Amino acid sequence: MYLVVGLGNPGRDYEKTRHNVGFEVIDRLAEKLGVSVNKIKFKGLFGEGIFDNKKVLLLKPSTFMNLSGESLIEAVEFYKINVENIIVVYDDVDIDVGRLRIRPSGSDGGHNGMKNIIYHLQDNKFPRVRIGIGKPKFDMVSHVLGKFSKEEEVLIEKVVDAASDAVLEIIKNGIQSAMNKYNSFDAGKNKA
Repeated sequence: MYLVVGLGNPGRDYEKTRHNVGFEVIDRLAEKLGVSVNKIKFKGLFGEGIFDNKKVLLLKPSTFMNLSGESLIEAVEFYKINVENIIVVYDDVDIDVGRLRIRPSGSDGGHNGMKNIIYHLQDNKFPRVRIGIGKPKFDMVSHVLGKFSKEEEVLIEKVVDAASDAVLEIIKNGIQSAMNKYNSFDAGKNKA
């Protein structure tokens, strides 16, 4: 069993913002798995499906970004999920728009949502898929809560699709295979 958690902020005001690319990946995964992420459960929106004969749980926390761990830990404790089977998808300002990075573990990298998740899990050894949103030109808050430019939207559409495929690759063939296949992905060059 796998739990895939996409980070973002709930509500219309935050739709399509840089900070919500994690939610977009969950939506894309739901499409690919033919499931709905519309049950209100674990302080978030929740759905479940099957992929490669494994149960896959999809979660979009409704706690707001900085409290994402509150939602995640409820699902983890309810289903007794091993930490290695939790995949967290989120935005990263240290990665260029159109790129993604997969890692098997690591620090929070200054990301408040990840800080809260690591705090609640008391562990950082879980796979993560980080989606590049680029460095802020001015202040961090208006950058992460801002929307992508038209040019960036084209790249984000491709990287969201690649990130959802990367999650499925982790589930099917493991983290190493996904890293080999997707860490060189560049939506600007249009190939995985």
